[in-house]
Amino acid sequence: MNEWVMANEAWVRSTCFFSILVVMMLWEAAKPKRKRLHSRLLRWSNNLGLVFLNSFLIRLILPLATIGVAQFAQQHELGLFNQIHIHPAIVIVLTIVLFDMAIYWQHRLFHVVPVLWRLHKMHHVDQDIDVTTGSRFHPIEIILSLLIKFALVLLLGPSLLAVMLFEIILNGTAMFNHANVALPKKLDGFLRPWLVTPDMHRVHHSSVLAESNSNYGFNLSVWDRLFKSYVAQPSKGHDGMEIGVRGYTDSKQTQMLLGMLWVPFAKVLPDQKVVNVELINQTEDKG
Repeated sequence: MNEWVMANEAWVRSTCFFSILVVMMLWEAAKPKRKRLHSRLLRWSNNLGLVFLNSFLIRLILPLATIGVAQFAQQHELGLFNQIHIHPAIVIVLTIVLFDMAIYWQHRLFHVVPVLWRLHKMHHVDQDIDVTTGSRFHPIEIILSLLIKFALVLLLGPSLLAVMLFEIILNGTAMFNHANVALPKKLDGFLRPWLVTPDMHRVHHSSVLAESNSNYGFNLSVWDRLFKSYVAQPSKGHDGMEIGVRGYTDSKQTQMLLGMLWVPFAKVLPDQKVVNVELINQTEDKG
């Protein structure tokens, strides 16, 4: 199995990524939740251009992918799962759950720490939210995220199959919960206790601080409830809410690739200084 995963992981992940991307794009076109502020051509070309740029840079800077780190951990018997005997199916479940919780806390950390928020802010200045937003992250944030996953792999020692499945699920759910789709209320209500739905995650992209500082989960919705960061609905409703970050309205900065890449290094706007202070104070109050 390990040999098959190593040989086929790249094309399996790529096939799943593009298949889910196309399905969600078609769903958005058929049943959109919100009206767009910007054209699909503008947004998709720049957001997906960022995906290809990130893929190139990752292969250049970190040629050893997460699956390779998992193979290294197995070969050297590193990590918890390589020290104790657990059924392979249980290893897969535990890997997905524990990694998902780690991603939740990583996401929350990127909102609280100012220097990390500068990087993550590029994801949030998007004034629309759709399937391509789910892959819109600054290259430096992607590299930091990979290093965190590398550390998790070395700590837990999951199987190669478990790592591949987690990556596929993470990418798939990120595209699903960022999608601009009108999910029926009954279906949203059925899924929400278990999975992050588009309506649930859309709250996180609100320009209202109390709402953007919530709903950090990407896959399992339990973490937001367990760690008290869950907000059910936006205060102005999904049609009336403003998507984005306060003060960032120039499409050259929010939608164009070069402007997006420069967001972490641009001068912090006065509104954003207020947001950062409020965010830190709010986090301290919760603690």
